[in-house]
Amino acid sequence: MKVALIGLPQSGKSTLFSAATGIPIDPYAAPQIHMAVVHVPDPRLAFLTQLYNPKKVTEATIEFLDVPGHSLEDSKGRDEWRRILPGVRQADGLVVVVRDFENPAAAMYRNRIDAKADFDELRAELLFADLESVVTRIEKIEKSLKKPSATHDAEKKELALLIKCREALEADRPLSTVVHSAEDRHQVSSFAFLTEKPLVCVRNVNDDHAATAQPLQAEHVAASIALCASIEVEIASLEPADRDTFMKELGLTASARDRLIQSCYAAIGLISFLTMGPDEVRAWTIHKGNTATEAAGKIHTDLARGFVRAETVAYDDLVAHADMKGARAAGKVRKEGKAYVVVDGDILNILANA
Repeated sequence: MKVALIGLPQSGKSTLFSAATGIPIDPYAAPQIHMAVVHVPDPRLAFLTQLYNPKKVTEATIEFLDVPGHSLEDSKGRDEWRRILPGVRQADGLVVVVRDFENPAAAMYRNRIDAKADFDELRAELLFADLESVVTRIEKIEKSLKKPSATHDAEKKELALLIKCREALEADRPLSTVVHSAEDRHQVSSFAFLTEKPLVCVRNVNDDHAATAQPLQAEHVAASIALCASIEVEIASLEPADRDTFMKELGLTASARDRLIQSCYAAIGLISFLTMGPDEVRAWTIHKGNTATEAAGKIHTDLARGFVRAETVAYDDLVAHADMKGARAAGKVRKEGKAYVVVDGDILNILANA
């Protein structure tokens, strides 16, 4: 899973990236997209590790992209912003970081501190970028339809969907409100539309509001959180024992890293299933609604191709009965077929023909 952090200059976006990944960003370096892979915290792995003492423990991962923040006040800044959009389009979800903190050392964007206005401005740019792509493609299809072609039926179908997309964007509605079916998503997948992606809003606040600030309320946002990125960098730099004490003093129950990952998982619609054994205990990331066959394919394509059944037990049932032997005796271990929809925390043992 890949998530792009975007924001206007001095929003604290790179500070949040550093807090989540542990990688500092040099503010004087040339603007570029920075990338870091972060392990997804999953306390369930600790219990499975105690059961099997495996040779290897593998957590799920999430890839964060720190996208340079360009001013949208003039054409030069907007051009620089649009030049980096191809990299942003590769992400599965977007995190918009907006400033709601005072700092005399950090120049204010447009001489204001207005989180909602900043969010609306960035969102408008995302809408406009998608509208440009849609209009360009519509014009190309309309020209093509004037000439004899064997692809007219497919083009007419695509045109009908793109016209709906254009109408939504012109009405300031993201494409997530239009593209719903699997067929529609497949038809527009090559565009990698920005407003089709799930959006998480992060309100970056003053340190004295770190534990009490409310998330920013905005339309068409999959998840919204409030935090103080500068405090979170301090927290991330501490040893675990000191970290917990410091967070309690601040009234924080979870780190920005954990909250950000959880919000991204929820926004994109991801869950984790688990596999276990003496060789490896591992968490795997799939989309909510994926079947046992699709989960098997995540492990290896051969397992999906030769899928027979999945021996399945819910994590909570395994814990309640101490181990697999106890869970099996209690009738909690099930045999599921190809169409079984995997649930978060399912422990799977895939049986497949060679």
